[in-house]
Amino acid sequence: MSNLTTALPTWTSLPFDLAPARRLAGSVVLRALLTPGERERMYDLLAAYFLHTSREQFESDLAEKESVVLLRDLKEGQIQGFSTLMRISMALDGREIVAFFSGDTIVAQEFWGETILSRIWSQTVFAEADRVRTGCPDALVFWYLICSGYKTWRFLPVFFREFFPHPDRTTPPHIKRILNALGERKFPGEYYSEEGVVRFHSATPLRQGVADVSEERLRDPLISFFHRINPGHINGDELACLTEISRCNLTRAGERVVGSRLMKG
Repeated sequence: MSNLTTALPTWTSLPFDLAPARRLAGSVVLRALLTPGERERMYDLLAAYFLHTSREQFESDLAEKESVVLLRDLKEGQIQGFSTLMRISMALDGREIVAFFSGDTIVAQEFWGETILSRIWSQTVFAEADRVRTGCPDALVFWYLICSGYKTWRFLPVFFREFFPHPDRTTPPHIKRILNALGERKFPGEYYSEEGVVRFHSATPLRQGVADVSEERLRDPLISFFHRINPGHINGDELACLTEISRCNLTRAGERVVGSRLMKG
């Protein structure tokens, strides 16, 4: 466990996130400060979109996380989405590796399309990456995520120039080593390095209608790639992905989401 959350409670949705149709407000809170009611609402959301969930497993997964992005509707203040976050640090081939891992993530369907989760998550992680590099300039800093649905995976090509697995590039050996090291450390006995997937003993696949891959959607080359490289997603297989947390790795959309006040140079 790390001190990832030392500065996180100050991050909330700010004026730069204002939009005519904005319906959500967001904040980053310490996991330890979540109330019983907030935990219950988070689990209810998770169970509404994933099969075979259990409160016990949810609490076990949450216990290892350090912080949570909470999204609340502006009308009633009800939690309508969340994403959990932790930091993994390790040495590999004489280099310090820091990976920000995204755990359970869900947004209520009526709020799909809002950008506040992307904004708060990215600003938080990029600010923390700056702190990592200040203390250890040679550290490599990544976003490590696993996804059983194409909607989560598509954040990568939207916001990052280089990410792996990539539809047009072979994963470099050093990136594959990092992916495998993270997978074996985070998911011992459940990470399958040859396939690059996490196959949980008690899988929780998405419910029908959440991220179905239809013939029409397969016409999208990105969705087709995800479906091909992770054919077991329908059963809950999670594709392990990695992208460097670096401003030069951002697309124009990524630069807008991270925000100019965090950009250097």
